[in-house]
Amino acid sequence: MTENDGDGQPGMTGEIESGARVRRRGEDHPRRPRESGLSQGHFPSILRRSLKPVEPLDEEQLQAIHSASLTILDEIGIEFMGAKARAVFAKAGAKVDHSSGLVRIPGELIQDALKTAPRRFSLTPRNPARRIELGGDALAFGLVAGPPTVEDRINGRRAGNLPDYQRLIQLAQSFDIIHLIGNQPTAPQELPAQSRHLDCYLANLTYSDKVYHCTAIGAERALDGIDMMAIARGKTREDLIDDPSVLTIISVNSPRRFDEAMSDGLMAMSEWGQAAVITPFTLMGAMAPVSLAAALAQQNAEALAGIVLTQLTRPGAPVVYGAFTSNVDLRSGAPAFGTAENARATLVGGQLARRYGLPYRASNASASNTVDAQAAYESEMSLWSSVLGGANLVYHGAGWMEGGLCASFEKIVLDVEMLQMMAALVQPFTINDAELGLDAQREVQPGGHFFGAQHTLARYQTAFHKPLIADWRSYPNWAQDGARDATQRATAVWQQALNTYAAPPLDAGVAEALQEFVTRRKVERKNAQD
Repeated sequence: MTENDGDGQPGMTGEIESGARVRRRGEDHPRRPRESGLSQGHFPSILRRSLKPVEPLDEEQLQAIHSASLTILDEIGIEFMGAKARAVFAKAGAKVDHSSGLVRIPGELIQDALKTAPRRFSLTPRNPARRIELGGDALAFGLVAGPPTVEDRINGRRAGNLPDYQRLIQLAQSFDIIHLIGNQPTAPQELPAQSRHLDCYLANLTYSDKVYHCTAIGAERALDGIDMMAIARGKTREDLIDDPSVLTIISVNSPRRFDEAMSDGLMAMSEWGQAAVITPFTLMGAMAPVSLAAALAQQNAEALAGIVLTQLTRPGAPVVYGAFTSNVDLRSGAPAFGTAENARATLVGGQLARRYGLPYRASNASASNTVDAQAAYESEMSLWSSVLGGANLVYHGAGWMEGGLCASFEKIVLDVEMLQMMAALVQPFTINDAELGLDAQREVQPGGHFFGAQHTLARYQTAFHKPLIADWRSYPNWAQDGARDATQRATAVWQQALNTYAAPPLDAGVAEALQEFVTRRKVERKNAQD
């Protein structure tokens, strides 16, 4: 549904390395199959931010960035390496140089695209209770996406593989605060590159019932993801055009380049009514100029170019304004995340998205190489700026390490703790006679305490957010219990989550149809490659 004012293997039951077992149980809650003993918080199925977004720029400053972006688009140009994308732009009236790939997009095309792009939309996975909304005051968090390696404190660091991929999906399913699955939380490197996306989609649909990301490296991978979600929902690809289920991230090869595979994937998703999140990767000092204003102008131009292509492909196609601007260490060239510059750019990105009436994507990112204080404070900076910047989608919400090179089991838990705190932060305030508690003031004498007051007893189970890993005990009690730090406690939590994991119900006929689809498509892709 959109709104516009003018976004493993089925049946696997054996023990896995962490001790988790896939279990099928009756579902006593539409979103949580069984209680795991883990602190989940008491949050609505769709989070809504009651706090107004922070707006660091005044209107004149915002207009200056917008104007600079239009100059980049109309005079300097964006390279589209794909002939199909260039043909679409040429037909719409853009100036296209097919020899260089440069496309110059006039302001009128930008304006027309923004008129048809939805201000908000929903994505419905195979479990309708897991529907998410993007746009307005809605807020959704995603699992880490893309790392080639995986790490935990029990098994160490290793190359991405399918069993770990499945465990990561199980962890995502175990925590309600993770609303969607990103693009391959780790890449199963033992599988053939041309078909591993099929095994990943199958794991997503077997071990989870949440929205997932379609790989958009070319049209075929994206269409496979759409088709498999359609099978899981008992629908056809055509049915999903006006009832979207999946999304993709279109990563711009900054500066100012869309490669052919990405633009083809973008157009495939838009043609079939699925969501595309246009995300420039603008690192100040490397893939963007070193100044914040210049980097934001480039980010904005690249995002708008992709947004226009979605609307030229299918007017009304769901699209999200993505931002991923940070800086590099100019001494080493290494990317940095969770910095003050990263946070400032994220806040302004939200202003730009709202200026255009588009849903907004930001990220939880850290450059730390281990789960330590740096990992925590960089992620906290990222999360604060994302949430207070008005992000509707926080990508890489849980598990991102090493600037995106590693998915960490402990970091997932640490991030889930912070995501739950953010969810508690954005809840609306309730101020009424009962909450003001004047009866409690009358009941308790001066110098007394409120532990036994009726006001307290009526609320003691739900009055405060219950942490997942924070330890508030006194030092003697903490030390007597092993003096475990937060990372050690996080290890115990992910182990508990996997040991109590219960797979969401999946109809046997649907599971068989999904397996048949994967088998057929693997043969077709292999034959095409041969």
